[in-house]
Amino acid sequence: MNLGRAGKALLLSGAASVVIGTAACSTGAPVIPRDPCRTIPTDTETGSSAAASPDTALSVSGPIQLPVRPGTATHTSGFGARWGTQHQGDDLAGPVGTPILAALDGIVVAAGSSGEGPGVGFENWVIIDSNVDGSPVSTVYGHMFADGIHVTAGQQVTAGEHIADIGNAGASTGPHLHFEYWQGGRLQGGTPLDPVTVLPEIAQQNGGASVSVDDHHDSAGDQDAAIRLVSASRSTADCSGFGMAGGGELAFGTVPAEFEPWLRRAGGVCPEVDSPLLAAQLQQENNFRYGPNAPVSPSGAMGPAQFMPGTWATWGKDHDGDGTIDPNSIGDAVMSQAHFMCALHQDVSEVSGDPIELVLAAYNAGPGAVLMHRGIPPYAETQNYVAKITAARAAFTNPNSRGRFLPNTSGDNGQVVAAAREYLGTPYVWGGGGTGGPSGGGFDCSGLTSFAVHAASAGTVSLPRTSEQQWTVGAEIPIEQVQPGDLVFGSWGPNGPGHVGIYSGNGQMVHAPTTGDVVKEAPLQAGMKARRVM
Repeated sequence: MNLGRAGKALLLSGAASVVIGTAACSTGAPVIPRDPCRTIPTDTETGSSAAASPDTALSVSGPIQLPVRPGTATHTSGFGARWGTQHQGDDLAGPVGTPILAALDGIVVAAGSSGEGPGVGFENWVIIDSNVDGSPVSTVYGHMFADGIHVTAGQQVTAGEHIADIGNAGASTGPHLHFEYWQGGRLQGGTPLDPVTVLPEIAQQNGGASVSVDDHHDSAGDQDAAIRLVSASRSTADCSGFGMAGGGELAFGTVPAEFEPWLRRAGGVCPEVDSPLLAAQLQQENNFRYGPNAPVSPSGAMGPAQFMPGTWATWGKDHDGDGTIDPNSIGDAVMSQAHFMCALHQDVSEVSGDPIELVLAAYNAGPGAVLMHRGIPPYAETQNYVAKITAARAAFTNPNSRGRFLPNTSGDNGQVVAAAREYLGTPYVWGGGGTGGPSGGGFDCSGLTSFAVHAASAGTVSLPRTSEQQWTVGAEIPIEQVQPGDLVFGSWGPNGPGHVGIYSGNGQMVHAPTTGDVVKEAPLQAGMKARRVM
């Protein structure tokens, strides 16, 4: 393969960086990932043809094209290390409103918020999944304003089609398109490649209007270092959800296998109700129990989604195509649950408050109760229901389904929490993680804190690797004075703390707990002490 000015060959096979270290909070053996997604999945590979077809039917794309019209933008920043984290694409600067074009034929699987909030990361993005000669490839387009996105999830697009406009949303230092190319699928934990290696014309773009982008540099000068496979956060799953609108948002291996294809499909019914929310709801409702012997509630609620008979009579449909409308059928129940939740979202949309909390309250207590009380009804059962499901949702969320934290150049303590939260739901991996992000598929406790502090400080603060060593950095703060971004230490032993997390406020911390668990936000443990390292 000719890499243009770089003059390097890129090896695409068998690359995964595994960092195996020793940390005081580590237990068990390290996990070595495998390539999660080598070829476009067929219906038989997803476990249920009814749930998989036609979402995974991707035609082979034609040739890749520039994501902007030639001469309308300027290449300002390349692929590689930047600000203490990994810049996983190339930037093309241009005036706000400059058309962004699809680089490949494919299916839009995400369009809108990247899940990071205003002013953070991409803020808004578009992801297109494509079949490139039988291999799964995602292209990612970031930093558009919400009204500058012209496609919707599930839409088929062709290369060269106008999909969005250049914006300046998120952690952006000037109006530009951030463009990424992922071999193996963005949401499937594939590998980001420098787009210049597949589309050298990107680096030659210099015809845009005069714009100021603080991170400008001539990427050609450091292409030799940048052209390499970058260790990515890899799942141990296959191509589940590839090419399926909303299908990649569910974390791999967090629900029973028979539920997974249906939840992935259900996540595409409407953009407001995603598959992690539905999974957390199913866990709360009947703990994924189904079939003729599944428990029925004292009030008569049935099946995995616990539909009342009257509600089922309206909303129950034969989604699995077996000729019966069965509340104990996984396909019928999960898809009907999704359609009902989407309808409830519309029913309570006029009420002020968190829309997800309101729709959960409506599912539990009825939309009439939410409308009457103009919010979550004052019923203990409903309030507990909402709190439990919203807290559990993160554990079912695929960390790859969100954009990635990029710090601002000032670096401040509060950014540590934002950096760590980007990886909620990521598996605990013994010896996993470090300043570059997850490794071996996840983090251990001190790997997470190492990454978050390094990223939030824009690469200016590097912590030692273990929790015991991290206790020696910075200054101890009385636990009563702890602030978001401070490190909190516990599980004390003769050599120091055996565990470390990041204080996030309100008595909570973000941490990687132990083998078999995931990065989560949870209450502080008894006996914890705090240190300020930034």
